[in-house]
Amino acid sequence: MSEIAQADLPLLSRTPDSWAVAALAEPLVLLNDHAHLEKKAAANALELLNRWPEPNPPEYWVEKMTAIARDDVDHLATVTRMLARRGGRLTKYHRSSYASDLRGLVRSGTGNDELMDRLMVSALIEARSCERFEALGRVATDQELRALYADLWASENGHYRIFIDLARKLPDRRLDVDGRWQMMLEAEAEIIDRQPAGAAIHSGAA
Repeated sequence: MSEIAQADLPLLSRTPDSWAVAALAEPLVLLNDHAHLEKKAAANALELLNRWPEPNPPEYWVEKMTAIARDDVDHLATVTRMLARRGGRLTKYHRSSYASDLRGLVRSGTGNDELMDRLMVSALIEARSCERFEALGRVATDQELRALYADLWASENGHYRIFIDLARKLPDRRLDVDGRWQMMLEAEAEIIDRQPAGAAIHSGAA
């Protein structure tokens, strides 16, 4: 990973280049997985759109969520076009144990605590995805894939910060945002470490 990328992301564990080499060995599987992640990211942003915290006005919240959703839909279109052009197709079903394990950290039914957790899980997924895009763009020998992931890293590099910024703006003074974020970062490092290896953006390192 470049020094700039390392300094920019808050992740507590780093992906080895061997992960990127292994993932790129199955480009159609990787692109299919990636397309599903972009679809889920866009859906997540749109689902969060109506959850702005009262009594705050919704304009800033809606602006940020729609911007993220728009980026992710654009990236979904780009990735699915490349997948189809290379002879692959988007599968109907997709499961990510990484995302499922992260969602298990959310304290459901707890009001602003739940909302803060959901924003932090979204930030973690964005940060890890961005780290993986950087590795793929740097390691790929296929020039089309190299350009794709370099462009996506540049485009999505700031997404995780938006979710954390929104968590910090929640109008609830009892929330320990910094403490909870540190705990989430530690949990994410353990979760990504135990993922099975494979050609997926959030797979484990071989």
